Amino acid sequence: MGTRPRRSQAERDEITVEIGYALFSACFLGGIVFATIAGPAFVWHLPPSVERSLVATGTVVGGVLAVMRVVHVLWRFDSQRR
Repeated sequence: MGTRPRRSQAERDEITVEIGYALFSACFLGGIVFATIAGPAFVWHLPPSVERSLVATGTVVGGVLAVMRVVHVLWRFDSQRR
């Protein structure tokens, strides 16, 4: 187990800001994707099975893309730091 040098306050702040950015942009992306896919279910009167499938699909796709966004942003940040 190697010893790592301690991070400075500026480095810790930089990491905190990057995590916040990753989470904020992921929530924004997930919300936009969910609204795009599930929006018609809330605007128009569709059959119940179609409404359920649109909401479920929007939830899954929005959630997956949000997680992918967090991973992508933090991975890119880590590779730029090295």
